[in-house]
Amino acid sequence: MKILMVCLGNICRSPLAEGVMQHLADEHHLDWTVDSAGTGSWHVGEGPDRRSVRTAQRFGVNISRQVCRQFKVADFDRFDLILVMDRNNLSDVLSLARNEQDAAKVRLLLNDKEVPDPYYDNNQFEPVYRLIEGGCKDLIREYAHLQID
Repeated sequence: MKILMVCLGNICRSPLAEGVMQHLADEHHLDWTVDSAGTGSWHVGEGPDRRSVRTAQRFGVNISRQVCRQFKVADFDRFDLILVMDRNNLSDVLSLARNEQDAAKVRLLLNDKEVPDPYYDNNQFEPVYRLIEGGCKDLIREYAHLQID
């Protein structure tokens, strides 16, 4: 399975989601590839926000080597599942869908809930990490049919 995590700038939420999902997939010996992207282009070529890197490290996940990139239409062809962090990301990605098959690949990571953007509040990085981790574990339960804590 190939999964793409998407947020606005690809510096806070989607790098965390990429790192957590890949870490869990590897831990459970799943042949999954995970990447991330942003709907905006402001941070293309940069690394993730240092606060996301630090938060991930506290939980044993290394996201320091990731490089921010922008979502592109070709991602619909490269990925089986495109998981977005909030409804604005959902709208932005769906606006680029070429057909129903593209659109069917896109959904919120947390189903009906949004992952809040922690960018303006340092205290939100750990709660956001925990939300993302829960969503990733739910995906493993859903797609790999594994029971994990």
